[in-house]
Amino acid sequence: MMETAALVSAFVTMFVIIDPIGLTPMFIALTQGSDAAHRRAVARRACLIAAGLLIVFALVGEAVLTAVGITMPAFQIAGGLLLFLTALDMLFERRTQRRSTHAAPDEARPDPSVFPLAMPLIAGPGAMASVILLAGQTNSIAGTLSILAVTLAVVLIAFLLFLVATPVERLLGTTGNMVVTRLLGMLLAALSVQFILDGIEGAGLL
Repeated sequence: MMETAALVSAFVTMFVIIDPIGLTPMFIALTQGSDAAHRRAVARRACLIAAGLLIVFALVGEAVLTAVGITMPAFQIAGGLLLFLTALDMLFERRTQRRSTHAAPDEARPDPSVFPLAMPLIAGPGAMASVILLAGQTNSIAGTLSILAVTLAVVLIAFLLFLVATPVERLLGTTGNMVVTRLLGMLLAALSVQFILDGIEGAGLL
């Protein structure tokens, strides 16, 4: 099993990247006018699909990298840079604007569970990169299972927040959502720098 500190770090990484709190307003917008049963069905389907995608990337992502000749240190550095850009998006609200564009409902897409909820809002590029990096840092089956458990726990949190989306929206308000997003952005920036430092160290450059 992974150490407690490593598990907490993995959980924080996946929680910040998936950002269940930030996704809740998007879920509300995408299911506006739906009854409770339809909202539950959409939430369940979206989270199951996203969880499946992240599990696949955790299990075979590193093998795919090896097949195309990419080393883990190189992917750590690239992944860290990607996560840092995501952090900047969160800090300067560009992420919210992009999600709003993806999440714009239209008549041709009445069911948003696959797109854009499952992908790219839950299992986006940042989440896929993170789960590959985290799984690559473990050298045992137990460690990989721990990463999968942490990832599924974050997706479960997103599902639970989707179920109580309306009360959460009222509780946080516009200002609350802005504060939470900025805080998560700062945490993600620090974690992304750590990924880059780990990649540099793994390459023997530090």
